[in-house]
Amino acid sequence: MATEVEPGAAESGLGAQVRRQRTALLVLGVLGAILIGVAIGALIRLPLDGSSEPDPGAVDVGFTQDMSAHHAQAVEMAGVVLVRSTDTDVRRLAYDIMTTQQNQVGRMQGWLQLWGKPAQSVDGYMGWMSGQPGGHGHSGATQTASGPMPTMPGMATPADLAALRQATGPQLDTLFLQLMLRHHQGGLPMIQYAAEHAETTAVRTLADTMDKTQRGESDLITTMLTARGATPLPPN
Repeated sequence: MATEVEPGAAESGLGAQVRRQRTALLVLGVLGAILIGVAIGALIRLPLDGSSEPDPGAVDVGFTQDMSAHHAQAVEMAGVVLVRSTDTDVRRLAYDIMTTQQNQVGRMQGWLQLWGKPAQSVDGYMGWMSGQPGGHGHSGATQTASGPMPTMPGMATPADLAALRQATGPQLDTLFLQLMLRHHQGGLPMIQYAAEHAETTAVRTLADTMDKTQRGESDLITTMLTARGATPLPPN
């Protein structure tokens, strides 16, 4: 006699299979973005090795190390929402952020390998911003640090990440938008500083691209929060 399968069990099994397939596709997409980024970073080796281009300085190295870590958390948060959210607009934003920033991480890590520098600094974050006293970003505010910092502005705390993973439905979408907006806003001073003070054209160009992209995404996220009756989180 054939065993009857409870409808709920069948749906649960199908749902689990879909989630596994979706996760596998996301992993492949992220790996593809990393490889593309590393390849682009390698291709830009020529101007970095040329006599007309200066060697990477402290800002180039420090920025690529710190922004790689900053981007990695954004990719992590976007991945959580892309798998679990049912809101099409939120998932589209999460996909754009995840693929764009993971590609940029691959590019920056490729440069660090070419320069013979470690993937991450062991002395803390943002110490490279203290090398240009009185520097200003595009916003006009002073963008300097007094020395290496234990964390970077905009980064979500472990409690924030745990809350994001546990949230569901509209609460998940709103929390993601709030955390990502603060994350973008916190990273902009570093991005703008590198766009002005990096030695290499490649790093300045990438930082300038990040600046434009993240300010545009910040405007979009603000609009999405307003449409959901939510407000941004205070800076951290």
